[in-house]
Amino acid sequence: MSNQVPATLTIQLPLFHWLKTRQSGVLLHPTSLPSDQGIGVLDGQVDRFLDYLRSSGISNWQVCPLGPTGYGDSPYQCFSSFAGNPYLIDLAALVDAGLINGADLATLRVLPRDHVDYGWLYVTKWPVLFRAYTAAKGRKFTKLDYGDFSVFCRSNASWLDAYGVFMALKDHHEGRPWWLWPKEHRFFTRLKTSALPVSVIERAEAYAFFQYLFYGQWARVRSAASMRGIQIIGDAPIFVARDSADVWSRPELFQINQENGTPDFVAGVPPDYFSADGQLWGNPLYDWPKHAAEGYDWWLQRLRANFAMCDVVRIDHFRAFDTYWSIPAEALTAKTGEWKKGPGLPFFMAVKSALPDAKLIAEDLGELFESVRVLRDACGLPGMTILQFAFGGDAANLYLPHNLTANAIVYPGTHDNNTTLGWYRTASSKEQDHVRNYLRVDGREIGWDFVRAAYGAVSRLAVIPMQDLLSLGGDARFNTPGVASGNWQWRYSEGQLQALHAETAPYLKSLGEVYGRS
Repeated sequence: MSNQVPATLTIQLPLFHWLKTRQSGVLLHPTSLPSDQGIGVLDGQVDRFLDYLRSSGISNWQVCPLGPTGYGDSPYQCFSSFAGNPYLIDLAALVDAGLINGADLATLRVLPRDHVDYGWLYVTKWPVLFRAYTAAKGRKFTKLDYGDFSVFCRSNASWLDAYGVFMALKDHHEGRPWWLWPKEHRFFTRLKTSALPVSVIERAEAYAFFQYLFYGQWARVRSAASMRGIQIIGDAPIFVARDSADVWSRPELFQINQENGTPDFVAGVPPDYFSADGQLWGNPLYDWPKHAAEGYDWWLQRLRANFAMCDVVRIDHFRAFDTYWSIPAEALTAKTGEWKKGPGLPFFMAVKSALPDAKLIAEDLGELFESVRVLRDACGLPGMTILQFAFGGDAANLYLPHNLTANAIVYPGTHDNNTTLGWYRTASSKEQDHVRNYLRVDGREIGWDFVRAAYGAVSRLAVIPMQDLLSLGGDARFNTPGVASGNWQWRYSEGQLQALHAETAPYLKSLGEVYGRS
């Protein structure tokens, strides 16, 4: 597939140009918020966090993908690209609505508050949610202030119908992935000639109700952020999980066997900074000619759903729109693979036509071909730079502050990196010396040294992980790529935020004024 624009088309480049002012932001996934429900939820703790941002002169809140997570609990491997994560639903609001009672929350209140125990959360929260659904169904969904349930279902039918049935069938088949289901259930299209059990139909409605709750509560979050002048930066993984409603409902859009669901090739990246074997993600790859034939309609629907939840959307692994690593499905590591051409500029032309004011960020980290940078610049999308990658080499390192560009987002590190303090403690003496000499610091407050370096950088948006503001070490790391377990669990406490607010908000506000990020 060619990435060239047809010669007969006249377009104005760059396609997008939205990041025009200097700003600051904080990276924090909602699961890390304090609560007594075993995980961060969409309650008043969101408002307290947003108040901290406003007091600090910070105008952006960046989150990881908000979808329903599956095995491994990664927000980058979700059961749907359109749905929200029911774990984030605030159950206390359902007590106020009379759908459950305080006793229903008792099992959740004994869960740990310093991290997320997803195993216990799974066995405690879902039963409470289903009890709330049963109560709401008996009252015809009239007790909640989230709008009309039937209107919500009709408005989101393009993805919600398949998602609800997918989740219900997954429960019906004891959690097995869809390609191990009976043939009559193996693809959504086959269900048109197959009668579903009544229990599955009712359970599908329950999953739709959970989405109604999530979107109703998230709408309040969007409003609370907007009232404080804060944008929410969302995250769209370029690939979807194989065991997802996305693939199950539209298998023809992916490189998989249309009879049994077996992938032909899967996604990943070759050996890199994070892993000597590369990263074998296992996601099915897109059949890009099929997407192009449909005018990229599925992707446009997906982006519209992203923008319904967020103001700005970061596209994870942007490089795959130019070239993607195609790994044979039977391979044991990501070492075996080859680069294939992605859809290139025509894809983003379709996005520009359908969503002319879209605010997109290109996650362009790693070893890139020049063609990836050409595509990014033709699109006009800000890329990403990581300060932790800057040190230990020479002055030509593209991540060093003096080499950064204005149309970019600078981070000390992201959710995939160690905290800055954790990184520095495990860095080589060469890297440590380079940091101290370059930033002209002694390294005793390395987290805040990186905050100042990010704020002072030429890149228009500086985003700081919450862990770095709290000066936390490696035990607060959110994710370690290539490690299957123990990720996505970190949480902060209400007391930590209170102290952070009192001790750092005035300083951050003044830092923003000094560096034009106010």
